[in-house]
Amino acid sequence: MKPVFLLLVSTFWTLTGAQYYYQGLMDYLDNRLLAIEDHMQLWHDQSRRYHTELLDFKKRTAEAMDGLRNDHGTILEDLTGAGVRVDRVEREMDFVETQTSPRACANKADKVVEQEAWGLQESRGGEEKEEGGDWEELQSRVSDCVEIISGIRSVKILKRVGSPKGMWTRDPRSSKVYVFNGTSGDTIHQFDSVRDFSRSPDAIASRQIRLPSDWTSPGSAVYNGYLYYVEQEEDMDVQVVKYDLMSGSVTDIAMFPVESQASVYSLNPEIVADLAADDEGLWLLYAMSDSEPNINLAKMDPTTLDIEQIWDTRCPRENAEAAFVVCGTVYVVYNTRLASRSRIQCLFDVNDIVVSEEAPLIYFPRRYGAHASLKYNPEEKQLYGWDDGYQIIYRLTMKRKLLV
Repeated sequence: MKPVFLLLVSTFWTLTGAQYYYQGLMDYLDNRLLAIEDHMQLWHDQSRRYHTELLDFKKRTAEAMDGLRNDHGTILEDLTGAGVRVDRVEREMDFVETQTSPRACANKADKVVEQEAWGLQESRGGEEKEEGGDWEELQSRVSDCVEIISGIRSVKILKRVGSPKGMWTRDPRSSKVYVFNGTSGDTIHQFDSVRDFSRSPDAIASRQIRLPSDWTSPGSAVYNGYLYYVEQEEDMDVQVVKYDLMSGSVTDIAMFPVESQASVYSLNPEIVADLAADDEGLWLLYAMSDSEPNINLAKMDPTTLDIEQIWDTRCPRENAEAAFVVCGTVYVVYNTRLASRSRIQCLFDVNDIVVSEEAPLIYFPRRYGAHASLKYNPEEKQLYGWDDGYQIIYRLTMKRKLLV
């Protein structure tokens, strides 16, 4: 009997302990569920608050965007109106430039009449003998070429081929066109005419001319069947090479004593020397050293490459992008670091007939970027420009130089 009693007591305590255990477990789970419900309610409240704030932010953003659109429309209208006014001012400036002739400077006793040839007036009679010395001095300074640029008549954008920087030009004595792609290389491209060049899909369709040495910078010139290009190797002087385009051989080389790091134009630092051809022959634009503030000009003998005379143009290199020579007058084109509208702001006449301060300020029409090169063709009275890979032709309006 006693063992049975002990068994019953043991079973009772076991069942009682299990009941307490399961009751504690249920209480724990119930408390955890209540805590989860509290957190869910908190998350729900926060989510609803965030949703409300997001809707409010979306509303404020939409209002701000509407305000920006209105401001953008207003600014666009203002800019359009400003562009129209600027175009009107430019047209008026162009008209004023066409009506205003650049004056020239000369001795008061010297008078030149505008005729087919320059000479003294017959009415001066006896004064001719008295002033003969002054006239002979003036005649020695004045060349047969008596034209000056008065404006840009028209612009023709031919095509776009090649690198942002390069050069193209035409031989004044033939119809052949020569293209220099990039800032250096040993190959140039030849086309039979401007029309052939405009119709060609790319430079591959051209005749490629391999030179015996690399040309440096877009500062070459083609004159009377010869190519004149600048060659500059590292730690060496600048050389001007004369290359016969018919025979394909170098006929002469001239050393030029300039510093290798000195660039002619600050906006095109790769141009260490710039060759130009006009009615009077071959010219070289250069800077003697990097500390030299102005552009120098040298008259070269196209046959021997000898330097005949040197001038300080007094035109600054700073903000200059290109230059060209017309009738012995250097025209320097200026721009800004962030490419804007190019302008001829300084000129220098080797005959001292026209001075920069009395010449009109000529602006180029809007283009794509900045000129990498400008080459003048005296037969056509036009410029061949390279602008951000675009090949452009500027037709010029000319007038005669007059002494007053």
